Amino acid sequence: MIPAKAPVIHVVDDDDSFRTALSRLLKAAGYATQQHRSAGEFLLDPPGAPGCVLLDVHMPGPSGLDLQEAIAKRGDGLPVIFLTGHGDVRQSVRAMRGGAVNFLTKPVERQELLAAIEEALARQRAQAADAGRRREAARRYARLTAREREVFALVVSGKINKQIGAALGVSERTVKAHRAQVMEKMEVGSVAELVQADGLMRERSHPGRPAEGPTE
Repeated sequence: MIPAKAPVIHVVDDDDSFRTALSRLLKAAGYATQQHRSAGEFLLDPPGAPGCVLLDVHMPGPSGLDLQEAIAKRGDGLPVIFLTGHGDVRQSVRAMRGGAVNFLTKPVERQELLAAIEEALARQRAQAADAGRRREAARRYARLTAREREVFALVVSGKINKQIGAALGVSERTVKAHRAQVMEKMEVGSVAELVQADGLMRERSHPGRPAEGPTE
């Protein structure tokens, strides 16, 4: 089994002395760190491991808020913690609406910062687990035939066998056979689990998914 990569805390701040001091604090706390002087520098060096981003708001070039949007669009899955000396209510609201874990002001208490980092890493682990479940559900769904996908869609919509048969123009016996294949291929033991798998595939990681199922 390949060991999981250790998380990396990315410190993005144009203040060299602050960035260095913060990295030393994090290393003393047991974290691996990587320093970036600007949003552009961070974007040119895609992360190769899980972690989070400690991000200043005001920097030359693209701001921290701009970088937060770019990280979301790129799909790195890295949670963001803002750490700034010049934040205001409007900026903090925008940051939190954009999914930031926290919006802290400098100077920050060590324990407050470490607690925010742990929260960010826990959030990322949960998101990674959800993504894994979505991929697995999509992999199983891909094994279904076209007819089985039709049955899948009707089952998760709450239709009973008689209604499904009428909708597809087949007998209830045929519906039961297809339904059994759907349950086996999706590796579920109940309609509730089938609905849960459908819900996973409908989440944001599958934009544009048609009603009958994912296209991947």
